[in-house]
Amino acid sequence: MTPPAKSSAFLQIQDVVKEFDGFKAVNHVSLDVAKGEIFALLGSSGCGKSTLLRMLAGFEVPTSGRIVLDGRDLADLPPYDRPINMMFQSYALFPHLSVWDNIAFGLRREGMSKQRAAERVDAMLKLVQLERFAQRKPHQLSGGQQQRVALARSLAKQPQLLLLDEPLGALDKKLREQTQIELVNIIESVGVTCVMVTHDQEEAMTMASRIAVMSEGRFLQVGAPGEIYETPATRFVADFIGNVNLMDGSVTTDEPDHVVVDCADCRHYVGHGITGNLGMPVTVALRPEKIHLSRRQPAEAFNTVSGTIKEMAYFGSFTVYHLVLASGAMLKVSQANVQRHRDDQFTWGDEVWAHWSRSAPVVLTQ
Repeated sequence: MTPPAKSSAFLQIQDVVKEFDGFKAVNHVSLDVAKGEIFALLGSSGCGKSTLLRMLAGFEVPTSGRIVLDGRDLADLPPYDRPINMMFQSYALFPHLSVWDNIAFGLRREGMSKQRAAERVDAMLKLVQLERFAQRKPHQLSGGQQQRVALARSLAKQPQLLLLDEPLGALDKKLREQTQIELVNIIESVGVTCVMVTHDQEEAMTMASRIAVMSEGRFLQVGAPGEIYETPATRFVADFIGNVNLMDGSVTTDEPDHVVVDCADCRHYVGHGITGNLGMPVTVALRPEKIHLSRRQPAEAFNTVSGTIKEMAYFGSFTVYHLVLASGAMLKVSQANVQRHRDDQFTWGDEVWAHWSRSAPVVLTQ
């Protein structure tokens, strides 16, 4: 067998393909994950992210390609021999066992001495702050506590790689937001390398140092959360991550430091260049929170458009407005509610002007 190439990556996914009856669920994906990194596979149902995770765990065998962990090819290793643990969305806790015994289960199975197992379980309980719940059964715990028990059990065997399958999917929204930070802190304190699968963009953005956005078995973009949100590579990525206004138009000016794009309702001056041609069709992506509203027409000829407020929704810290433009298109605008009361509050039916800076839009060519 040819030894793997030297690499600083701890986990290497090399041109991996997985076919089911001729259908490529995972289609030539490659990825390097650094030691200690929390990496998220993000995408909608059926995009291939769970299949890829199952190949890492050994539950599925790649049709072609290699998976290398810490310099060792995993191809010939069955799941139980891999230095990997997987935490499922359902947690899969044994209902008849106490919290302590749930965490100890895997350690006993591999023949660890009672004393060492007890020390490890106690350390895990302290790590997840559940010492006083050690003798409770899973049904006596909250959803967040069950999730921490499942994590403690996954970490007890000190895996080299931790796999999380929709780790917070069973929790309600408020508890999920609280648990995201707790989970990251626990994982980082242990120093384990982690790959997580989620369809929840907020979960991926909060927990992961890097994200791969998947669609139809491929990686469309890999990068840090801020990079993917602020500079999406494709129309799909821009639309999948957060809220966005997508406006089709054509290039009328293309310079190294800026582009002018004519759309149906306005002219965009975008503060970055593209490698393109005059007249080529493009899409301008503009996040709602980067748009400002005013009652007076701005002096700037670019990056401004008038519209009528058709819908508005109050979310406490911000309000979302839906503006109908002259072409009939809808523009979403998000405004932070920094004041408790405003004398000139916008409302339904108001004619307003929307405007944005030259650094706000991004031009997408695919």
